Amino acid sequence: MKSFSFFCAAILVSCTLLSCKQDVDIQSIQQLTKRILPQHANNFVFNKKITNDSIDYFTLEQKGNQISITGNNANSMAVGLNYYLKHFAKVYISWYAHDSIETPQIMPPIPEKITKRAAVTDRFFLNYCTYGYTMPWWGWKEWSHFIDWMALNGINMPLSITGQEAVWYEVWQEYGLTDQEIRSYFSGPAHLPWHRMANLDGFEGPLPMSWLEGQKSLQKLIVERERSLNMRPILPAFSGHVPAQMAEKFPNSNIQQLSSWCGFEPTYFLHSKDSLFSDIQKRFLKKQNQLFGTDHIYGLDPFNEMDPPSWEPDYLADVSNHIYQSLQSVDEQAKWLQMTWVFYYKRKHWTNDRLEAYLTAVPQNDLILLDYFCENTEVWRRSEGFFGQPFIWCYLGNFGGNTMLIGNIHELEDKLSAALAESKKNLVGIGSTLESFDCSPQIYEYLFERVWEDSVDISSWTINWAQLRSGNPNPSAEAAWQLLIDSVYKDWSYYGLGTQLDARPSLEGHGTYYTKPYYSYSNKNLLEAYRLLLEQPSDRETYNYDLVNFGSQLLGNYFMDIRNQFTQAYKAKNMKQMELCVEEAQLLFEDADRLLATHESFLLEKWISDARYLGSTDVEKKYYEQNARTILTIWGGPILNDYANRMWAGLVSNYYAKRWNFFFEAVMQSVRNRKNFDEKEFGNTLSTWENAWNQDTTAFSSHTEGNTLEVAQQIYERWHLKIR
Repeated sequence: MKSFSFFCAAILVSCTLLSCKQDVDIQSIQQLTKRILPQHANNFVFNKKITNDSIDYFTLEQKGNQISITGNNANSMAVGLNYYLKHFAKVYISWYAHDSIETPQIMPPIPEKITKRAAVTDRFFLNYCTYGYTMPWWGWKEWSHFIDWMALNGINMPLSITGQEAVWYEVWQEYGLTDQEIRSYFSGPAHLPWHRMANLDGFEGPLPMSWLEGQKSLQKLIVERERSLNMRPILPAFSGHVPAQMAEKFPNSNIQQLSSWCGFEPTYFLHSKDSLFSDIQKRFLKKQNQLFGTDHIYGLDPFNEMDPPSWEPDYLADVSNHIYQSLQSVDEQAKWLQMTWVFYYKRKHWTNDRLEAYLTAVPQNDLILLDYFCENTEVWRRSEGFFGQPFIWCYLGNFGGNTMLIGNIHELEDKLSAALAESKKNLVGIGSTLESFDCSPQIYEYLFERVWEDSVDISSWTINWAQLRSGNPNPSAEAAWQLLIDSVYKDWSYYGLGTQLDARPSLEGHGTYYTKPYYSYSNKNLLEAYRLLLEQPSDRETYNYDLVNFGSQLLGNYFMDIRNQFTQAYKAKNMKQMELCVEEAQLLFEDADRLLATHESFLLEKWISDARYLGSTDVEKKYYEQNARTILTIWGGPILNDYANRMWAGLVSNYYAKRWNFFFEAVMQSVRNRKNFDEKEFGNTLSTWENAWNQDTTAFSSHTEGNTLEVAQQIYERWHLKIR
């Protein structure tokens, strides 16, 4: 009798817990809806229903005056909500908190029941670099909205690496390092991704203590919200990167310098076989798990873009095996998530025998791989499917926040469909590893929507996207977007892509390796799409964004023609023609900056003011501003100049245009003096000016100026006959 009572009580407790979990999921999606649609939250009713196959799904149907959304968890229901908003209500929610959410007065009904199922279990998002190129100055307002955006797009495996320096600070203190030694080991906020990946130490440091404490508090909020929406935050773990002082304090430990990265001083690596490695791992994970909890998936990426101390397969197997063992010693459920960028980046070194040794030294399914740059190179195809280890197919799409029109949806669809069909055994997820959000959003929206579709008609999807951007059926916008998708968005992104306007001045080519002003489409096609967009205007903020985005690219592309004409005039020593080119360039600089200034997403001052806001003293405010300026311009090191170039108001007028004006004047002065222009000498002088610019604190306009549509129309009238 007692056993029966106990059995009943157990069932009651189990049912109560299940009910509680259901309530939590319903509460989470209801709260999300209230945050993004406060005036329409009562239009939706949510139901949680678990299916036998555990595949994520959602169902939409009309129930009286309400939209009923059913799913197996809060994340799936959020996807269902977003599907309704995009395909029926024509409501677009961007990844930025500052973008407005424009809704109809009355939410339209659903004509018939719709059910969608996820093709994969895992949906990954983010890149270490995103934390430097987009997120370093974010507060809870930005993070709260972004986490909602991730849920709406079905992301359930976000990289969550905020606040780790506060944990490392305590760990390194326990090993006897001083406050100054530890904070000087960390880089500046915008450069922390590359410190975290062991590429550099101390650049733009020391990191203020207030930063460490503020980010620790922020991370607690981040992971709590992510978990409430059925996400499993990917937290960091120790992969071997140590401060230089550790080699002095532990001379008998196996600590070696790695190869130099991009001209920075080499960093230090502790072999995972060393007993000190396991001790550091335990200290770090225990502290981190106490602060932030754990979902048992840890991101570790040894040797990113660097050579390991040895390329012997046995050495590589030894490293990965002992890294895994160090995780298991703290968390028996631990799984290791690694990006495969290094296997692409240094493919000639990561031969299949080395890869096999490294990957198979970890038990099957306990190592999950992010195939990082699949639109360019699918590493899984070149490495025997990662020798059976599970992987996530990822689209990268953006480097450094370069604001170029990039991303071929047609080719993405072909590659992704083939991967889903051909690698069913160990393809467990789809994701994106973009370096920054400052780019066209449609391909990322397509990617995550594609997870819930068996197949997609790209033409129909494009029409819906055009309506989403304009707010309603709009034949001109639909024709414009069809032209853009078919003939402008053709190329894949690669490092340092940017217009000639953003490039360091030069007579031919581009002034630095990391600004590549190339595009394979005809600028005439972009001009025609622009004309079509202007033909039937919309008052949507998304429509204005597109006008600014396409118009600035149009002018940036055309600037290459002006530069080339200037160079031809220089070679002919035709001063009059050179002066005419400079006059035209000045007009283009002014128009580009004027257009960019009409939209908040394209303001340099927002980036700088967000950075300064984090400072608690004038010294800290200046420090953060310098770091914010540096990463966008000279970056750091001898070769990364302009890697993070982008078309922003203030950056165009106050940085790029000034560089070109110095250049034009120097070239013309050489003609006046009957001398050949010394481009190398000019480059040295320009470096001095660039460094000084990064120390400046002159404020830029913090508010948008002008009407986007009016400025866009003026630009079209002024330039459309010139573009060819």
